[in-house]
Amino acid sequence: MIRLSGIVKRFGDNTVLDGVDLDIAEGQVTALIGPSGSGKSTLLRTANLLELPEAGTLEIGDARIVFTPVRRPAQAEILAMRRKTGMIFQNFQLFPHRSVADNVTEGLVTVWKWPTDKARAHAMDLLDKVGMAHKADAWPSTLSGGQQQRVAIARAIAASPTLLLCDEPTSALDPELAAEVVEVLGALAGEGMTMLMATHDLRLADQVAHRVAFLDGGRIVEQGPPDAIFRHPGDPRTARFVRTLLGTSQELDRDGRAGS
Repeated sequence: MIRLSGIVKRFGDNTVLDGVDLDIAEGQVTALIGPSGSGKSTLLRTANLLELPEAGTLEIGDARIVFTPVRRPAQAEILAMRRKTGMIFQNFQLFPHRSVADNVTEGLVTVWKWPTDKARAHAMDLLDKVGMAHKADAWPSTLSGGQQQRVAIARAIAASPTLLLCDEPTSALDPELAAEVVEVLGALAGEGMTMLMATHDLRLADQVAHRVAFLDGGRIVEQGPPDAIFRHPGDPRTARFVRTLLGTSQELDRDGRAGS
């Protein structure tokens, strides 16, 4: 179980997260949706301590950190928690001076101290899983956006994280390339990868997530299965947001397509 309890995060006088509680069951995918500035990405970054909250508790597996205004976690605690997570960024964040395969092996060799041969073999298995083994020796600059994001996914899951974090994984891609990434993430979800993703892509959330949480003003307004949140929201703020993202009064049908 992954649990965020009473998470508070401020930037100066701006409270970005205001007592957020969120549980993610093992093997489940939770999608965070909400308007820009609602706290989605900050909550995601809090889960691997790229942002340290002022208050609350973070639990991932057997690791637990309690945050207070007067106590900063030790660096060893932070690193131990981060090693339980993998992260996929909006803009890929591949190392431009490393080949595709080296991007995947870098963390395994540098952080986890794997032998180079073992890391390379594992990287090739993962690149094959995301359909990128044929580009193992290519430079990131020669790849399409969808290909770069698939490499980034392979890198993020290389050390078998307890929790995979996805920050707007399709937002930098056109629809065709985004579909490639959705397919890969869907396959990982089908294999039981635990994920927390922030997204404006309702079809990604609808197709991949088991639960959806709608954030507004730093709080979770509503959460539940995708069918309930997207087709039968209980809060008018959720309903307005879903309609806004669809761009019309259309609703998502059960196959994730827009219908009248």
